[in-house]
Amino acid sequence: MKRFAAMAAACVAVATLVPAAQTEDAYPNRTVKLIVPFTPATGIDILARTLGQKLADEWKVPVVVENRPGASGAIGTEAVAKSPADGYTLLMQASTIVIDPSLHRKAPYDPVKDFAPVAPLALGSLGLVVHPSVKAESVKELIALAKSAPGKLTYASPGSGTPHHLAMELFKQRTGIDVLHVPYKGTGGAVQDLLGGQVNMMFLPIHVALAQVKAGKLRLLAAGGTRRAAVTPETPSLAEASGVADIDVDIWYAMYAPAGTPSAIVAKLNADVNRLLKSPDVAATLSKQGLTPTGGSAEQLGDLTRKDLERWAKVVHDAKISAD
Repeated sequence: MKRFAAMAAACVAVATLVPAAQTEDAYPNRTVKLIVPFTPATGIDILARTLGQKLADEWKVPVVVENRPGASGAIGTEAVAKSPADGYTLLMQASTIVIDPSLHRKAPYDPVKDFAPVAPLALGSLGLVVHPSVKAESVKELIALAKSAPGKLTYASPGSGTPHHLAMELFKQRTGIDVLHVPYKGTGGAVQDLLGGQVNMMFLPIHVALAQVKAGKLRLLAAGGTRRAAVTPETPSLAEASGVADIDVDIWYAMYAPAGTPSAIVAKLNADVNRLLKSPDVAATLSKQGLTPTGGSAEQLGDLTRKDLERWAKVVHDAKISAD
């Protein structure tokens, strides 16, 4: 009887394990949702739609991109954090995922505890541009000019707590300059006043700045944080131009799953996404948006998430920044 009982228990254990294993092996076998916590046509939205279509073609199941904007991305991000950890609801996010918790006292999610990192996806390079009236032809000349007249030069941003704002605050902290922040309600108004000379400088995504730079309406002093931007290889990175190594201002994009998602599913997602990021047509589509495919391991994304959560928290604290 004891032997029979042991065999019966073993059969029950196997029966319990098999469905879970089969589910993971068959993944995905139904619709996968990619949640983008921002409006359509943003960099991460285009990235999601580009990869989503490729994944759908490969997996032979629908991959739906769902935009859930609001609260600087917190609404959609929280929704994924509370979704089942089965790989069928995934988060497409920018590095704002590690910035927002420092800006809001009660952030509805923890970027480390609530998510399983899947893969880093791409990099969006920021460029430091100045109005042509600014008497600085290089970043070092700009630093010297700012130090000669503390608080006199001004810089624009699309709003307090945006990556553009934090990039300049990091630049200020690393170089010891004092320039005045002029926040706007969006990029459009900020760029318009920069072009008009009402403000002196700004960090802008390279693909946004290039047309104005080529037209001679803005001067590009640096492109890319710690490495040169792919679309402007002749322009020094901010680190090169300033002589300050630890000055990474670029925006990164990544895919996350809810915490607890099976490792086999995360591994499959990572492998499939990395393979697609290497395809020439994906790279070409992203390049038009100023994005450079990066790829990488889930572990690399986990390290980046933890490191940048701490790094930007210090910038926010030292600059006494609060969200609009």
